[in-house]
Amino acid sequence: MIVIVCPGQGSQTPGFLEPWLSESSFREQLSSISDAVGIDLVAHGTVSDAETIRDTAIAQPLIVSAGLLTLTALLKDGRRDRVGGIAGHSVGELTAAAGAGILSETDAVAFVRERGAAMAKAAAEVPTGMSAVIGADETELFAKLDELGLSPANYNGGGQIVVAGALSALAQLSENPPARARVIPLQVAGAFHTRFMQPAVDHLREFAATLPVSDPTLPIWTNKDGSLVTSGTEYVDLLVGQVSSPVRWDLTMDSLQSAGVSGIVEVAPAGALVGLAKRGLKGVPSVAIKTPDDLPAAFELIDQAA
Repeated sequence: MIVIVCPGQGSQTPGFLEPWLSESSFREQLSSISDAVGIDLVAHGTVSDAETIRDTAIAQPLIVSAGLLTLTALLKDGRRDRVGGIAGHSVGELTAAAGAGILSETDAVAFVRERGAAMAKAAAEVPTGMSAVIGADETELFAKLDELGLSPANYNGGGQIVVAGALSALAQLSENPPARARVIPLQVAGAFHTRFMQPAVDHLREFAATLPVSDPTLPIWTNKDGSLVTSGTEYVDLLVGQVSSPVRWDLTMDSLQSAGVSGIVEVAPAGALVGLAKRGLKGVPSVAIKTPDDLPAAFELIDQAA
């Protein structure tokens, strides 16, 4: 069973969509999405600098749009029927929602536009951020988080937990990490998936209520607890709540393993989830689609598993 996975914020880099937009069909698709949501995603994916695309209100629609370009290529020519399911990490759950047919492409990006803007507004209230902690003893780490007023935000598996909170507290954690642990600051502009994002939840709940929703046509797993979700309405409710609750990617990988995953294909901007899969799903082959040049390897993996 091949599962498509969709990355979250922090995976974007300046110019990463340039190779995609050399093909007219992808440029037209992204231009259409840009027009629909009122954000120049073509410019942000090609010429905007690192600081610009770090802005949550830009980064999130850009990442989801990149995933949608990939899915367009990946799921055509009958390959949709050969894919065993889809899952997204954090904002990548919006990409997955579109891939599974729960939301239309335009509605998924409109949702993420509202999500990014609401989260950016919440993040502006207090200077906060996120850091990945790798190799820590969990008991020691959680005790230190309590001491510093930090919160676990992403349980990524393979010994990696992303923590979030005040920048000053993250700096203290970096200066005095748990034994044998590494602390890596992430290129995000707020303490996502924590209590700091609660102001964004009410706005998103109101917006989500205006969207047409369908039940998934591909199996889809949630970050909430790793479970398979069969109701589109339930999945959209979970999308709203996950803004201020931890991402349990570790449980998602556990569910994929239990379901018999035999290969992972990560959509653009790829790399992070394939890296986690190498530690959390050892021995499972994977393909990270960073540019269109990576598509043939993904096609081969899907076709071999059919």
